[in-house]
Amino acid sequence: MTPFGARLREIREARGMTLKSMAAAIGVSPAYLSALEHGRRGRPTFDLLQRIIGHLNIIWDEAEELERLADLSHPRIVIDTEGLSPKATELANRLGERIRSLDEQTLDRLIDLIGQR
Repeated sequence: MTPFGARLREIREARGMTLKSMAAAIGVSPAYLSALEHGRRGRPTFDLLQRIIGHLNIIWDEAEELERLADLSHPRIVIDTEGLSPKATELANRLGERIRSLDEQTLDRLIDLIGQR
């Protein structure tokens, strides 16, 4: 599941919306919306994101949060280290090899270390 998918599902369920009804309202199939929530689809397009925000009737900070999470939710990321130091390439490769085995606490520490929260 991606950060965007987890938050989308949380908001949808808090508003008592079914997957089927929301999918119909925003013009996608229930299977696509489910895949988006579970991270089996990439980031939503800008147009789809705006339809989701409109349908959920969210504004300002909550809408900006959803947009930010969408930007951070590509389930298959490629890290280009061309032109960077050998240490940067090593880090990218080690992270790629080990990310599946990292627990939530370690992931939180790494995110905090990078400084993007």
